[in-house]
Amino acid sequence: MTLTYDGALRDVIRDRLAGHDRRIVDDPTKRHAAVAVVLVDSVLGEDRVDPAPVDDWIAGRPMPEAGLDGRMVDVSGGAAFFLCRRASRLSSHAAQWALPGGRLDPGETVVEAALRELHEEVGVELADSAVLGLLDDYPTRSGYVITPVVIWGGGRLDPQPAPDEVVAVYRVGLHQLLREDSPRFVAIPESPRPVVQIPLGNDLIHAPTGAVLLQLRWLCLEGRSDRVDQLEQPVFAWR
Repeated sequence: MTLTYDGALRDVIRDRLAGHDRRIVDDPTKRHAAVAVVLVDSVLGEDRVDPAPVDDWIAGRPMPEAGLDGRMVDVSGGAAFFLCRRASRLSSHAAQWALPGGRLDPGETVVEAALRELHEEVGVELADSAVLGLLDDYPTRSGYVITPVVIWGGGRLDPQPAPDEVVAVYRVGLHQLLREDSPRFVAIPESPRPVVQIPLGNDLIHAPTGAVLLQLRWLCLEGRSDRVDQLEQPVFAWR
């Protein structure tokens, strides 16, 4: 069942973020980045066909498990968030699922960085008054601390992805985060921590993006304060 995109949902999410005892990671050995969790409206069934050249994007890489083909279809409807398919030619974290975001410029706050990256990567410009709050910091294996900034888009918006960075932008309904088969936790020999997987469309979303989306579900949709910073990334994302 889809979730209605309205002021009541906005207020619940804002209140839950305001009341959350946010975990802050202060690690001088890591660089600081911010991601924009942009909440928008969407129409059920508007995404029957994936707009991306998925076969080229996969480029022969093995999928995480049998039966998945990397397509993001039939995920829209009601309150949603923007999810980006990163370009395969990027120098780091290429051909991965991500939220709009990037490294803080000198002197920037996390809110300023998230809004700037949203504009640069997705072509959407929003004011800082649209920010509802922050989720927990997530330290990555690749040397970053990521701060997720939750933003109320105020409608559908019209994303215009920067082609050098983003292949396509998807409106993924928040109800997709509430699937009965989500989240999934997988043990790996390289770490004592479980790898988190969020099934979306016909693919799996891993940490750090998967961890951010899981806390979006737990805190903003269900009112749970469970931490996600100890959830592991897959080995391919450690670099």
